[in-house]
Amino acid sequence: MGKVIATVNMKGGVGKTTLTVNIATCLAKIHRKKVLVVDLDTQISATLSMISPAEFAKCRKENRTLRNLVSQAIARYGVQINDPEERVYQIKDLVIPHVCKVQGLDLLVGDIDLYDEFLVSEMLYNRSLLYEEKQTFQQTWSKFEQTLIKGILAPALKSYDFIILDCAPGYNLITRSSIVASDFYLMPARPEPLSVVGIQLLERRIERLREVYREDNSVNIQLLGIVFSMSAGFTLSRYYQKVMDRVAADFSTAKIFKTKIPNDVNIAKAVDNFIPASLSNPNSGGAKAFAEVTVELLKKLEVSLGKKEQTSRLSLVDLE
Repeated sequence: MGKVIATVNMKGGVGKTTLTVNIATCLAKIHRKKVLVVDLDTQISATLSMISPAEFAKCRKENRTLRNLVSQAIARYGVQINDPEERVYQIKDLVIPHVCKVQGLDLLVGDIDLYDEFLVSEMLYNRSLLYEEKQTFQQTWSKFEQTLIKGILAPALKSYDFIILDCAPGYNLITRSSIVASDFYLMPARPEPLSVVGIQLLERRIERLREVYREDNSVNIQLLGIVFSMSAGFTLSRYYQKVMDRVAADFSTAKIFKTKIPNDVNIAKAVDNFIPASLSNPNSGGAKAFAEVTVELLKKLEVSLGKKEQTSRLSLVDLE
């Protein structure tokens, strides 16, 4: 079964999308993994980092974006958004295979309009009133949140080594549902105070989600680590080191990637060409850093999965 990794931070502008598409590219091109990138942000930055605006417009016109799957999930809860005669799709029907001409790298295109929050809220409220033993609105909402992204990804789990979710900043329904559906998460950050605040807010939100789903223990997401991208002028700053020390004190050095993403103009140029920097200029400092981060990620995954397996074996011993 493929592992689902969410790239997330409560604050925007921290290099989240750039990290997502370049790690995915390195996993596929260098390590020969089968990888799916899912763009969950209505800014569609991951989409436009891998395909052109013309290709995106074509996908949207043909209703071959994430919105289609979200609409189907909502329809199953009682609100028909798609035309009832329209074909029902699964995630495998909509992905763009071998995106950027990389074997094993696929993309589920995002959309600038994923769902109507008022409509969803109204639908879930009405649904909560239908149960004979009246279910609270919160219980109905939590059930939908728990199954939305997980249900969309389920048919694809056996087809990929990794599914990487590019989450929107903030704490909306899609981001929460993505956290619930993920096995691991990466936190991109910059050596700036507000970026650190975004890290702290995310940790609090995840702990709150663990509490909400404590009874069925469905939130098992683990932090793989924090990846810092350098801001202009911070590279040699003492202040940068102070920020790093503060984060290390909160999370331990083991949770901070040793490799830092440099302030490399080639990364920005790559976005302009709708292709990851790891492909457009593989010898640049930025591309080499992403390759090193990917190696670290695989090592951290190996350690985390080893600990999970050990814990599982210990549990079986206890049962005996």
